[in-house]
Amino acid sequence: MTLRPARPVSLLLATLLAAPALTGCTLMDLAQDCEGTDARVEELAALHILDSRPDEATAARGFEEVDAGCWSDSGDATVYAERTYAFPGTRADVAAYYRTAARQDGWIPAPDDLSFVKKTMNLRIVFLTAEVLAEEGHGSRPDLSTGAGYSINVDSYA
Repeated sequence: MTLRPARPVSLLLATLLAAPALTGCTLMDLAQDCEGTDARVEELAALHILDSRPDEATAARGFEEVDAGCWSDSGDATVYAERTYAFPGTRADVAAYYRTAARQDGWIPAPDDLSFVKKTMNLRIVFLTAEVLAEEGHGSRPDLSTGAGYSINVDSYA
């Protein structure tokens, strides 16, 4: 009978014990999930900026309500809320509207065009294209891919 060395087990245990010291995190910290984020999700979904839109913009069919939730696929739980609008005007019209509306609501412009920050939250305006809609499983949506269909997104770490 031959005994196998316990080297793989020892290596695994050493790694598990060294990880908190090297990263400053416990294994539980690395696996943060969305438990207990409901109040924060509701807070983001109720933000006034999500309902603010240019006069001719309308909630897109199938997107009448705020889409809000939490996801944690990278170890960090992130809460989000977004609205999607169809707008017959131009992207420049949308950009001008939100640059003003966001500042009036206390958002600070970020270096990226049409991105803003407020406390721990990020706000982005994303213009929709046929390609983006197809990638997200929405198929052909002429109401969103002509004119300036867009979504307004807010996210924050939980």
